[in-house]
This record gives sequence, C-alpha cells and structure tokens, in this order.
Amino acid sequence: MQLAQPGSPGPVINRGDMMILAVASGKGGTGKTTIAVNLALTLEATLHVQVLDCDVEEPDCHLFLRPTLDMAEGVTMPVPDIDSSRCNGCGRCAKVCAFHSIIMTGNQAITFPELCHGCGGCSLFCPTGAISEKPVEIGVIESGKAGRIGFVQGRLSVGSALAPPVIRAVRRKTMGDVKGWVTIIDAPPGTSCPVVNSVAGVDFCLLVTEPTPFGLNDLILAVGMVRQLGVPFGVVINRSGLGDLVSIKSYCQQEGIPILLEIPFDRRYAACYARGGRLVEEFAELKRAFKELWQKIEETLENERTKRTAGH
Repeated sequence: MQLAQPGSPGPVINRGDMMILAVASGKGGTGKTTIAVNLALTLEATLHVQVLDCDVEEPDCHLFLRPTLDMAEGVTMPVPDIDSSRCNGCGRCAKVCAFHSIIMTGNQAITFPELCHGCGGCSLFCPTGAISEKPVEIGVIESGKAGRIGFVQGRLSVGSALAPPVIRAVRRKTMGDVKGWVTIIDAPPGTSCPVVNSVAGVDFCLLVTEPTPFGLNDLILAVGMVRQLGVPFGVVINRSGLGDLVSIKSYCQQEGIPILLEIPFDRRYAACYARGGRLVEEFAELKRAFKELWQKIEETLENERTKRTAGH
C-alpha cells in the first residue's frame, strides 16, 4: 500500500524510542480493541510494551490478553458534605454549581453526589465554611502482566456517570515516559470527553473504521477530534471486503490521511475473535500485516518530523 501524507496539523513529540499510541474509533464495534491487542502482541517480542484499557465503561482487552492482575486501587472523587449546623441557607453553593448537584429547598441545601464533577467550587465560595469534601469511590484501577506485556485497566463503578477521572487515573500509570517503552491505549468509542481524555497528548493515534455509511460518518467526526487535539494520526480499515470501501478511501485521499492497514473480512478472523483468540498467533499473514503497520507508524511520524523541521 502507498503511504499517504498525514493530515494532522499538530506537533510531533520526539521521544526517541518511547511512544504513547492511542487506538480510537468514532463508533463502537469497528475493531479498535482487536487492533490494540494484536499490535501489542506483535511488538512484545522486540519491545517493552504496555496496554492501557481506557474504555472504562466496558473494558475488554483482558479477554484477549488474559493478564494476571496483582494490584487494584480505588479511584475517588471529592463531593460536597454540608454541615447543616453551619449552613445559613444563602444558596451561594447552588448558584456556583454548574452541574446542579446542589439545590435549595427553602433554606436547606440538598446535594446529589451522582451529579457532582468534583470541581470544589461550592466549598470554595461557601461564606460560612459549612461545606467540606468527602471522597466517593467512582471506579477501580487494576494492573498486572500478560506475558511480557504490562497491563492496566480501569473499571467505572456501576451507577457512576463520570468516566474521565477513572481514565486519567489509568493514564497516570503509563510507562510511555520511560525509555524503551511503547504504551498502547485502547480508547473508548466515540468523540466525547472520555475519548478526548484518552487521546490528548499521545504521540500518535490510530483511527479504526469500517467501510459503511456509519463508519465513514463517525470517522469524519474522529478526524475532527484528533486534529483539534493536534495529534498525528492514520487510519486502519477493518473488514475492508464489506460495504463501500471506495467512499472511505476517497475521503482519506481528499483529506491527506494515510491508510496504514486494511484487514479484509474473513470468517476465520471473526471466529477467532468470537472465542477470544489472538489473530496474530493464528494467522501468519496478520502477523506480517501488524509488523508492517508498526513500520508505517514510525515512517509517518518521521515524515511529519521532517515536514515540521523543513517548515521552520
């Protein structure tokens, strides 16, 4: 395949042999976990690799990597705790809260912790000091090893609405800032706040799509997101033998976006995935394809660095 020029306008972070790579998609079900897991399995023989599963509402990398988890720690968020004996019923806390997690009923303040974003504004502006903050657990981080691969995943607690704090806690475990490590982030689907928290600041992003009208529409949204974040990126087309491949390729060509890998639709691949198998261990052609994918990521980044240097 010909390597197109990247479309991202953002700066490239030169970390030498260190890299943080995100795998994202504008919609669910395109195969981003498949790409993240099999790329990690391909690289583990020659590189230090870590996988961060930031899809904290539905983490599933563990189904394929089958790690041994030896650490778990809670993720908490501060929520307001009102001392009614000190509250004068002024209502300033309710006015300050942009998320309506505090309301006034007469002269009494009532809190809704599930709506709180932990900004601390209510306690800061309370004139009587009636509001303190107490930690409430909203999720958990688990970590361990899958063979030679370091593994971290986050799980959002049932009933909790805020994924970003858990995602940020997972990302704080990255080894991507340690010499010789490659960190692969499996991002949530879509283009909302959880995805932004997963992708922001990475060295490169793989956008996984499929040749369907929904796939193209959501790819366009995802491209807009990574360009706003200033992250270099390329596209992987999964199940390329189905649907309207021409429209996907035409869009990428018009936008100057490199298509780094095409995985054809194959019932054998689907059956392997359905039973939790590892594609690169069962199909030699996919092992070669993922090795080539990594080479193209490095080439794309090098091209981007050269372009930036020439521009200066």
